[in-house]
Amino acid sequence: AVRLLRKYGLPRFHNRLQEMNFRKINKPANYYGLSLILGGAESSLLEITNAYAGLASTLNFFNRSSSEYRSNEFDKPQFVLEQAFNHGEKQTNPEVIDAGAIYKTFEALREVNRPIGEQNWNYFSSSQPIAWKTGTSFGFKDAWAIGVTSKYAIGVWVGNADGEGRPGLTGVEAAAPILFEVLDILPKSDWFATPYDELMEAEICGKSGHLASLYCEEVATEFIPKNGMITQPCSYHQQVFLTQNEMERVNSSCYPLASMKQKNWFVLPPVQEYYYSNSHPEYRPLPPFKQDCLKDGEELMDFIFPKKNETILLANDFNSNSSEVIFKLAHRTPETKVYWYLDESFIGITSTFHELAYEPLPGQYTLTAVDQNGNETRQTIEISRASL
Repeated sequence: AVRLLRKYGLPRFHNRLQEMNFRKINKPANYYGLSLILGGAESSLLEITNAYAGLASTLNFFNRSSSEYRSNEFDKPQFVLEQAFNHGEKQTNPEVIDAGAIYKTFEALREVNRPIGEQNWNYFSSSQPIAWKTGTSFGFKDAWAIGVTSKYAIGVWVGNADGEGRPGLTGVEAAAPILFEVLDILPKSDWFATPYDELMEAEICGKSGHLASLYCEEVATEFIPKNGMITQPCSYHQQVFLTQNEMERVNSSCYPLASMKQKNWFVLPPVQEYYYSNSHPEYRPLPPFKQDCLKDGEELMDFIFPKKNETILLANDFNSNSSEVIFKLAHRTPETKVYWYLDESFIGITSTFHELAYEPLPGQYTLTAVDQNGNETRQTIEISRASL
């Protein structure tokens, strides 16, 4: 999520939240930083529920009108039954998010596993489809769950009035069961109609979810938001050339062309590969190059922590001693030895698990990692002492 926000643009995302009437997010975008995508800002249950209601209202109006939008879907809710809500003027462009993107988002949130006791909901004809999301604050101080159907937006908050945290006070365990109890009480509502005018059929890579490239082997045809058609095709599938036993990669500098085996391979960057492979045992890392082959500048390793130009704060422990920093790196071939340097000073060797504890002095440094084969990665970091 943080990587996506960096690519999308923090100010742009901050502006979208403002347009959806999140009034408690009232400081500049840089005040929140990239943690904004992880919930690093204040809001209220009413604001969050109102935002989901605005999304549902946008989608519903688009489907029942001539594919039109309204200019005021996210205004503050009305609490007087006789007082009509002003949705604004009709327009051809969406106020914030188009109906296709809203629909696909709701479809994704609909697939989330329900809490204990609700897992088999789809086997019952009376069950209602719902798009829902939970949240838990730092320190288990409160928990919330938001759900939306084509007729209702439901918000649930669970916590202590004094803000005291409690173990197990999470969105899934505390708030979600109440959300589904409320849903069972409400009259049944159908799922949202599909906004075909804002969707287009496209071939999608079954592994990455991107537009399919020539090298994607698992391809499905799906409806996607129109804006998705201008995104880049899958870059994670690559065509590689292997030895006959498929144990090593080769090229024309070291292996007969007629003997090469050609194969499409799903390849993630080193850091993404590190996390993805932990939860996807079927993931196969790229085979190494044959020893006498010329390599073409592939990315073999990358820092997990710290990132480029990152400032690291050194905190003191209870004895006023400075704490260590844990440098962490992902390597495509984990058993490879990696030699670590801070500026020109050698600070350690790692193998298999590339984590290195070190206690540096404050200052600006160049952190360098060189593996046993001479492959190198480096970046600039700054280390500061945390103020009390």
